[in-house]
Amino acid sequence: MGSTLTGFALTRLQKSSAYDVVMRLPVLAWSVVLALALAVELARYWHAADPALPGAIVLNIAMRLSMIGYLVILAATVVVRTPRIGKARGAEPRISALLGSFLISVVVLFPRRELGPAVGCLSTLLVLVGDSIAAVVLIQLRGSFSIMAEARQLATSGAYRFVRHPLYLAEEIATIGGVIQFFSIWTALLLVVQIACQIRRMRNEEIVLMEVFPEYSNYKRKTPRIIPGVY
Repeated sequence: MGSTLTGFALTRLQKSSAYDVVMRLPVLAWSVVLALALAVELARYWHAADPALPGAIVLNIAMRLSMIGYLVILAATVVVRTPRIGKARGAEPRISALLGSFLISVVVLFPRRELGPAVGCLSTLLVLVGDSIAAVVLIQLRGSFSIMAEARQLATSGAYRFVRHPLYLAEEIATIGGVIQFFSIWTALLLVVQIACQIRRMRNEEIVLMEVFPEYSNYKRKTPRIIPGVY
């Protein structure tokens, strides 16, 4: 009887507005703090940049601004997101979501590589393009965004007309660009593990969406997961 009451109380707590607010705080705090740190880094870069390389200055500033913009939009999306109406069961979906979201941040603990102009430009462009696309997709998601495998609203328009998970695709483009700057066998392995977690995360999300939205099965059948014509 006691365990039944405890389970009932926990279920009610998880459905309460206070619980929903508390669950928003970690991602909100992470995105705001990281955005502020990047803003400080941008100011330092601006003062230390070599004026003899105006092209590199513009590209690096654009990359940092795109990262800051992505994080600001992420914070706003977390604030305005709608209550969930379904979620994955068990611990594995939560572990996959957390590892997929935050594991790759460990690469900054590794030594930064000295990159040649071409590779450095490629890395910067990948981060710029990935973060810019991710910011646009977050705007399209509006109140549907979630770190965990949860259902809030069904998005099938905008970038979602072409692939089922455009945000993951955009984030992975930026992630690869970032890993290039710290490339080693160990960061490459971290990237492989992170991609595996993201694939598992997509699968978990699709299971929840199919349970909550019957029309998702038809959408899934017609729309590639992440790369048109490939996967």
